[in-house]
Amino acid sequence: MPGVFVQAAADAGPQPVILIVGDSLSAGYGISVDTTWVALLQKRLSREGYGYRVVNASVSGETTGGARTRLGRALELHKPALVILELGGNDGLRGLPLKQVQGNFAAMLEQVRAAKAQSVLIAMRIPSNYGPAYTERFHAIYGELAKIYSVPVVDGFMESVALNDKLMQADGIHPNAQAQPILLDVIWPTLERQLKK
Repeated sequence: MPGVFVQAAADAGPQPVILIVGDSLSAGYGISVDTTWVALLQKRLSREGYGYRVVNASVSGETTGGARTRLGRALELHKPALVILELGGNDGLRGLPLKQVQGNFAAMLEQVRAAKAQSVLIAMRIPSNYGPAYTERFHAIYGELAKIYSVPVVDGFMESVALNDKLMQADGIHPNAQAQPILLDVIWPTLERQLKK
C-alpha cells in the first residue's frame, strides 16, 4: 500500500527533496498556492508511493541570472536529490543575449552536479517578438544543454494550455488553476523516469 510505503520512508529518516527553481509558472502567479502543479506534484508523489518532499523555490519574474545567484544557497539549505529548473521565459521575453542565458543555465547545471543531485530541465518557448531566428535559437538552448550535461528535458510544457483561453488567466500569459493538472501531466513521465533511477 502506498501509504504504508510513505510512512516507512518517513520513519527511516528525512525524505529526499525535489527542489523546484522556476518563475511565475511554478510560483503560482494569480492562483492559490495549493492548486499549483508543484502542490499537485507533492500529492501525486505521496499517492504513488514516492517518499519525496517538494520544496518550491520559484519566484515570479525570475530570470536565469537571478536563479543562478540564488541556487547555491538553496542547494546548501535543502540538499536536494533532484532539481527541476523551470526557467528562461522571462529571459526570452526581455530579449536577453542567448549566450548569457545559456551560460546561466550551464552554471546552474554544474552547481547541481557538484551538489550530487539530478537535474531536469523544462524547456520554454517564447513568442517571436524578436524574430524567428532568436525564437528558434532560444528554444534550441535546452536541447544543447541536455546533450552537454546528459540531463532530461521536458518539452511542450505550456503548449497544451497556452492557446486555450479556458486554461489561461486574463493576461493571456499565465495558466489558471484548471491548467495545473495538465502541466503536471506533461512533466510527470520524465520526472518519474528520474525517480526510478
